Amino acid sequence: MATAFVVTVALGTGIGVWAATSGGDGGATAGRGARSSAGAADSSPAAPTPTRSYPLSQAPRTIPAVRSHTAARGPGWRPVRGERVVVSDAALADEGRLTAGELGLTYAGQKAANEDVRPGDLRLDLGGTGDPESYTMTVRGGAVRITGPADAGVFYGTRTLKQEVRGAGGAPEGVVRDQPAKPVRGFMLDIARKPFTADWIESRIKELGDLKFNQLGLHFSDDQGFRIESTTHPEIVSRDHLTKAQVKQIVDLAAGRHIQVVPEIDSPGHLGAVLAAHPDLQLRNARGVATRGAVDISQDASAKIVDDLLDEYADLFPGPSWNLGGDEYQALTAADPQASYPQLADAAREAYGASGTVADLTTNWLNDRADTVRAHDRTLRAWNDGFFRDTSVQPAKDLQVAYWTGKEIGARPPSEYLSAGRDVINYNDEYLYYVLGEPNTFVYPTGQRIYQQWTPRVLRGTTAVAARYDPQILGGSFAVWCDLAGSQTQDQVAAGIRMPLRAVIQKLWDPGTPALSWSDFTALAGRLG
Repeated sequence: MATAFVVTVALGTGIGVWAATSGGDGGATAGRGARSSAGAADSSPAAPTPTRSYPLSQAPRTIPAVRSHTAARGPGWRPVRGERVVVSDAALADEGRLTAGELGLTYAGQKAANEDVRPGDLRLDLGGTGDPESYTMTVRGGAVRITGPADAGVFYGTRTLKQEVRGAGGAPEGVVRDQPAKPVRGFMLDIARKPFTADWIESRIKELGDLKFNQLGLHFSDDQGFRIESTTHPEIVSRDHLTKAQVKQIVDLAAGRHIQVVPEIDSPGHLGAVLAAHPDLQLRNARGVATRGAVDISQDASAKIVDDLLDEYADLFPGPSWNLGGDEYQALTAADPQASYPQLADAAREAYGASGTVADLTTNWLNDRADTVRAHDRTLRAWNDGFFRDTSVQPAKDLQVAYWTGKEIGARPPSEYLSAGRDVINYNDEYLYYVLGEPNTFVYPTGQRIYQQWTPRVLRGTTAVAARYDPQILGGSFAVWCDLAGSQTQDQVAAGIRMPLRAVIQKLWDPGTPALSWSDFTALAGRLG
């Protein structure tokens, strides 16, 4: 009897386990191409088969790091041109074809587990229960098997394998068991203030997919521009915009990498591009002065144009999530909104009685837009400063809070939303806001600061909320805002967000203290490309 030493690495902790095996040297079978020697021609016992000795495997080095790796002795796996990717289910065909193309392998289609098994196969299987984004990757005997309860998990297993090949030439012997800590892992892009090309966005989708992000937010309407083709209101569309055909291609590419595109048409503020074509809907104060970007929510026509757009884009963005915006409505920054905007005060009192306020009217606007989008079976979120204290009208109970700041009017501490039972998505502007030109005290976030200081529980400033709220924090999103659009080219943006994105995904996949130092993490990112 020979012994094999197996090590399980989980969350950065090594645990040694001794196990007994028979008939070997403690390692896996010889690598592909090894031959067994024939026995002697006489009746004497056969000579022992020569074996190769392998060191104990090391955990894969990937971004994000895998949650658990059980080490073993064996040859591991390296892609060899002409070898195959096979799948257990037709639902994995897209993952199989993509991975085969990336690794220079042949996609051989659907094969049963006991059918036409060949050395060197990469096999993708559906199976098991649990988190649909979880997977198990087993490297044994010169072959790889990736299994998950759903195609998303299997896809993430292929991303781990792709990084292993890119960084080390192949995958080490052993078993990876992996899953994300948070279900929302996002990147948000402001294309309203600064147009980005479809090619640039598609390049980011490929990058995000390889890093295991699963959401791409598109903020495409603001004061500076409306950036997607519209058939219901073509008059509002900016000259430099994406066609619906381009957006469909972006959405399809994202879906193939298990990324949902989350659209945002912000209202009732940030509608300057819409108002440029419809000045009659502009909010004006008691002196007749226009309020920048704000629509007059006392007018039925204001609701109709926004609802027209929400209904129109529901088919273009079929994913399950939608951002309603709701932030920075300038009427509520006035010292006395009722006196400054008498038409809003009159509408509020008519709807809610003598005590009705402009904040009530604004909350009802958000609820009405939620009704419009909810009819398309979407999960809804809104910016935290679109939720107000002490209003007789309460925001819809199913609205998720996109928490970004404690600085704006109406903003409340994260604990108020959490204690009320709301789910929250972390957009903390202290760490996760990349604002072009660094206006208003914003500073470009660094990957190192995110990696060393931020976790999903740090929702506001630098202080974490209580651990009991962790299940309500669905995840987070890194955001690029283009306030001073000319400050950087889109290539400079891509370079500037490269390491912050990698730090963010590490913390959303596993919020614990990373095993690697920042310098080692940076070096790994360089090797992985």
